[in-house]
Amino acid sequence: MDIFLDLIKVVFRIATILPFMLLIGLFMGKRSIGELPVFDFLVILVLGSVVGADIADPEINHIHTVVAMIGIAILQKIIIHLKLKHRRVGKLLTFEPIVVIYNGKFIMENMKKISYSIDNVLQMLREKNVFHTEDVEMAIIEANGKMSLKLHPSKESVLREDLSIYKQGKNFELPVILDGEIQYDLLGWLDKSEEWLIQQLIALGEPNPELLFYVGFTQNQQLIISKKHQPTDQIPPIEH
Repeated sequence: MDIFLDLIKVVFRIATILPFMLLIGLFMGKRSIGELPVFDFLVILVLGSVVGADIADPEINHIHTVVAMIGIAILQKIIIHLKLKHRRVGKLLTFEPIVVIYNGKFIMENMKKISYSIDNVLQMLREKNVFHTEDVEMAIIEANGKMSLKLHPSKESVLREDLSIYKQGKNFELPVILDGEIQYDLLGWLDKSEEWLIQQLIALGEPNPELLFYVGFTQNQQLIISKKHQPTDQIPPIEH
């Protein structure tokens, strides 16, 4: 009998808490659901934990969960208001945007600050249909972890059919060195040897692969190089 009553409680709580969560979500606003910077992520995480505990444990007083949800939503609104009114509060509660590629070169120091690997950044570039790092004028990781991208003006989108220009396929860049390590499988796929790669690097004045953060091989048989320690004095500071 007790189990049956507990089951009824769980069903009742699900039926009542979900509409209430919808109201709380609408009250908190689209920003918290759509972007999820670090503070908003924590708010959603705590809110989910409170609701999950309420549904899973019939012994928890239902009214306490409702009060906790209201309190979380109000606190989030207060924090958002403070962030909008006081820039310093916003800087303390969110990550700063950071430049990870500038003029086609990876900025390793900035990538380490946010714990992003080359694979992470390359994937984000591909998701934006960018397959040549040299085309990127600036790539910025925003506070919500997404990438904002600015291509060089000559590489920005134009409909080729409008200009009667047609481009061959297989026009992409393959990473042959990642964080100082030669990617032998890709070299083999390209029908190139390690000796060939070293000779190409020597010709470009970079004989030591261990000092290179990224080397991409293009369709035009060119190597695109980013050193592990790029000068950062020319990078514009990007802040909220």
